[in-house]
Amino acid sequence: MKKSISNKKLISLKRQPLVLLIFSSIAFLLILLRLIFLQLLNYESFKKMSDENRIRLIPSQPIRGRILDNNGNVLADSRVQYSLIIKPQSINVSNWEKDKLSLSNLLNVDSSVIQKKYSDGLNSQKLSVTILDDLNIDQLIKFKENEDNLFSFEIASKLIRNYPYNSLAAHVIGYTQPITDLEYKVLSNKGYKLNDLIGRTGIEHVYEDFIRGEWGGEMIEVNSLGKFKKSLGIKPSRKGNDIQLTIDMNIQLVAEEVLKDKKAGAIIVMDPRDGAVRAMASKPTFDLNFFSKDFKPEREYNQLFNSPAKPLLNRALNAYDPGSVWKIVTALAGLESGKFPSDTMLETKSCITYGSQCFREHNDLGFGVIGYEDALRVSSNTFFYQIGYEVGVDEIYEVSRKLGFNSLSGIEISEQENIGLVANNQWAKEGRGWGEPGQTPWVPEDIASMSIGQMVVQVTPMQIAIAYAAIANGGYLVTPYLTKKDGDFLSDQSRIKIDIDPKHIQLINSGLRRVVESGTGVDINTGVTNLPPVSGKTGTAEDWKTGLDHAWFVCFTPSERSELLVVAFAQNTPGGGSVHALPMAKEILKVWNKNK
Repeated sequence: MKKSISNKKLISLKRQPLVLLIFSSIAFLLILLRLIFLQLLNYESFKKMSDENRIRLIPSQPIRGRILDNNGNVLADSRVQYSLIIKPQSINVSNWEKDKLSLSNLLNVDSSVIQKKYSDGLNSQKLSVTILDDLNIDQLIKFKENEDNLFSFEIASKLIRNYPYNSLAAHVIGYTQPITDLEYKVLSNKGYKLNDLIGRTGIEHVYEDFIRGEWGGEMIEVNSLGKFKKSLGIKPSRKGNDIQLTIDMNIQLVAEEVLKDKKAGAIIVMDPRDGAVRAMASKPTFDLNFFSKDFKPEREYNQLFNSPAKPLLNRALNAYDPGSVWKIVTALAGLESGKFPSDTMLETKSCITYGSQCFREHNDLGFGVIGYEDALRVSSNTFFYQIGYEVGVDEIYEVSRKLGFNSLSGIEISEQENIGLVANNQWAKEGRGWGEPGQTPWVPEDIASMSIGQMVVQVTPMQIAIAYAAIANGGYLVTPYLTKKDGDFLSDQSRIKIDIDPKHIQLINSGLRRVVESGTGVDINTGVTNLPPVSGKTGTAEDWKTGLDHAWFVCFTPSERSELLVVAFAQNTPGGGSVHALPMAKEILKVWNKNK
């Protein structure tokens, strides 16, 4: 028995080295596999982690490119903004009361406001809190002179977007805002940083990639304690490209000035030969520098985004009832259809009945028997009722399409643009955009309204500019543009010959010339000297939403070989185009003629 136990102990002792060997081998194998995993399979990942612990990047913000007018005047640039900040977590409490009162007296800031910002920053564990945003020169100098006695405060600087003329051409230029967290997830691959600026509207948005520039920075090496060891290299930030507009600041300033006494409206000034936009103004407008503020007061924010006046709406690209400025479309429909040739004479009356309504002449008398030129000159309603009713809605629609209506203009800032509405039979059959198909048929009253630009016609000031440019330039459809282009602006690539008889175009031009010589637009010549011959058209349209009148005036000069076209529009301004819109256009013609 004792011998058996002794044998078992001997066997057990003999096995111990084997067990130890197996255990050691397994342990070694595990270590080897871990080393292979670390050194080979995950080498790049761990190297990156190591570098990130050892290497720091100090980013260098790019300067956004400038936006210039046609003559090189700066409409948008960048400037350094200085702000007074505190770091709530790092402030020495024993210095706080003294520093707070010293700053309050030095810069005339309510000490309770400073305390509240400090307390809020502590409670929300913010690393940095802004006490004063965008310091002026005097404030900056005062602080720097007393900086050694204000240990709790610091000056922070950053580049912000700056608009020297505040609201000038605001809807054209557009504004920038910091990117959102959601945008950052997508845009970080394109070099954007958190809180980086991005163009939201207008030229700032359309040419974002061209204007924004590229971040740079300095790469430095630090030790295990995070202290600087050496610089590993500097990559300078790349400034964004400047962009030059076709806008003429002198004309733009006048366009915005003449809108100041209007409730709302728009001005477009364009070269009818190629579509270069010399001015685009919309009222009400807004201060572009609002978007460069770190802190945006709630009252200012609501006035901009929640106001019923809608200052962010670009009325130059929004659709309205055109009234009598539409009559050139009805006239061309009559001529092109062959039903009313150029020598047509029609009797005008006090009113003409269509359906259940008698549609009146605007003077309640009529103008006797007249032709196209006189009908445009006196802006007869009953002349164009007869033309429109006979040729039909679809003929008017087809001509309007040739003139650029019911489609986007092609201008760069198309995100602000409304396509408008020109009705036709198919539109009525399909429910007019709100009813059931087959339940909203075309009625006689529709064609009468359409003939003089009411109810079933909604167009933008820009579409009106394009249509009248085709009359001014002899029958070419131009694409309006805001940024300078190279090349021949009269080439076939930049404008399209429209399929309308040139003789009919010339007849309309002659009629528009008579409007200014002795018709509803004659006041354009009053008080103006040395002005080339002008052709134009007044318009008054009842707003189908409010019942208030819109005032329109369109003109181009010289009448032959025109160089300038103006569309003046006053929204909900009763009194007529000749009273409210024409004087606005006149002021623009004065400035253009003087500068020319």
